[in-house]
Amino acid sequence: MRRAAIVIVTYKRQELLAGLLDSVLGLTVAPWRVVVVDNENSVETARIVADFAKRSDVRWGVDEDDPDAMGGTSRTAYIGMETNTGGSGGFSEGVRRAFDLGAEWFWVMDDDVAVEPGGLETLARWSGEAEAVMGQRRDFDGGHFFWQHRFWPRLAIYNPLSRDSWRPGERYKLANALCFEGGFFSRGVVEKIGLPDARFFIYLDDALYGYLASKVTPVYYVPDYVLSRRREVANQAVGSIRQLNSTSDMTRYYITRNRGYLARYFRLHGEYSPLGFALGTALTFAKELIRIAVVDRAHLVSGMRRLVAGQRDARRILHDTSWKPMPPLE
Repeated sequence: MRRAAIVIVTYKRQELLAGLLDSVLGLTVAPWRVVVVDNENSVETARIVADFAKRSDVRWGVDEDDPDAMGGTSRTAYIGMETNTGGSGGFSEGVRRAFDLGAEWFWVMDDDVAVEPGGLETLARWSGEAEAVMGQRRDFDGGHFFWQHRFWPRLAIYNPLSRDSWRPGERYKLANALCFEGGFFSRGVVEKIGLPDARFFIYLDDALYGYLASKVTPVYYVPDYVLSRRREVANQAVGSIRQLNSTSDMTRYYITRNRGYLARYFRLHGEYSPLGFALGTALTFAKELIRIAVVDRAHLVSGMRRLVAGQRDARRILHDTSWKPMPPLE
């Protein structure tokens, strides 16, 4: 595997970012580049990244034998965004910068995780047979973090029946989603489907990216743990494995609004169903109302308002005649 870049998006969480960067220094193989996108454009964050750059160049050495497209040899690049573009905008810009530098692989993650020491080495082994890979994650308490690796395009929801256990001898599962909390994909994928769509701001952009990737290459969900979550989130267990996590009213808005973007992309691939989409919207509202009732009780009125506002804007997106998908980079 050549030129693997780690792309990190951060916003006002300097302590968590510092912990993540410390874990990166513990990787058993060196990343080609580490690109940090700072949606706060903070002096403190820039200082943390500059300190990491010095330590990483000492740890692994500068890349004099393999300079990037801009002639640089340091393994670290910092991008201070002028405005907060959300996780979606951050990953779009981070992948773009890494792509322009010449990265061949992209390992993307938020600032509230830590990489496993052998995480990149593990993904490198999978890169020999897959161009898009999603490894497993540990939750903040050290337990397994459940992830729904299948998406139902016609309903525009994650498949609630996704199986997360592994049968004996099962090497991987075929997925049609990714998560930007550890997703790993090749330059060839980016060339074919373009950059992550910054218009999502937050939520569902990674599910869509995995869906688009699955249209050009098999997406592997593998049983190897490659990182762990580091931020504790209030939650309520649902059964023995799944859980409902607390969320914000802002996120609730994007949960419903961004369904409009999903529908536009699913139309392009002939997988949009008006009836199915309406059913999926009803199921989404039901799930979010359950989340509010069980986990976020104080946000019943405000949360419902944001869900409704998001659905109203989703309809506008669905009927926007000027909308276009993200272009390929080939």
